Amino acid sequence: MTEEELLSGLRNGEEPAFKELVIQFQDKVFNTALGLLQHHAEAEDITQEVFIQVYRSVQQFKGDSLLSTWIYRITVTKSLEFIRSRKRKKRFGFLSNLFGDDNRPLYEPEDFNHPGVQQERKEDAAILFRLIDQLPENQRTAFILNKVEELSYREIADILNTSESAVDSLLQRARQNLRKKINELPP
Repeated sequence: MTEEELLSGLRNGEEPAFKELVIQFQDKVFNTALGLLQHHAEAEDITQEVFIQVYRSVQQFKGDSLLSTWIYRITVTKSLEFIRSRKRKKRFGFLSNLFGDDNRPLYEPEDFNHPGVQQERKEDAAILFRLIDQLPENQRTAFILNKVEELSYREIADILNTSESAVDSLLQRARQNLRKKINELPP
């Protein structure tokens, strides 16, 4: 099914078109969300939310970009909104702890498993993804889209609504920050 046929089917509310959309994009959406969130269940939730939003807002899709770019943009936006929400909850939880409420952390990251990482490298990958998670949001997003999802600078620029030179700058700063963080790790 071509992108035009897929869009036409989606706009007409055809179930086979929606199924085809999910088949084509579910792994990309899930892996992008997982790379940003580093939590399997949360990535699954975001994946569902992305497809619900695509279904509900396909009529507003103007076609100014590729369908895949639009879907990545929705995935990144929803993932980052979730991260911001989680951070607000953590701050609130920390403040609650200061005033004597139960001392349990509000969010405990699970063991990190990304489908693109070989079993013997999972420990190194978990450390790397924890370091990536410490990058500023825009650097982290560009890095995940480039290194994990293997998107081009042009595709990332379209998703982040910026220029290719800005993406290059984000990736350079992300690599520099990661090198610094890796060098600070205990031997």
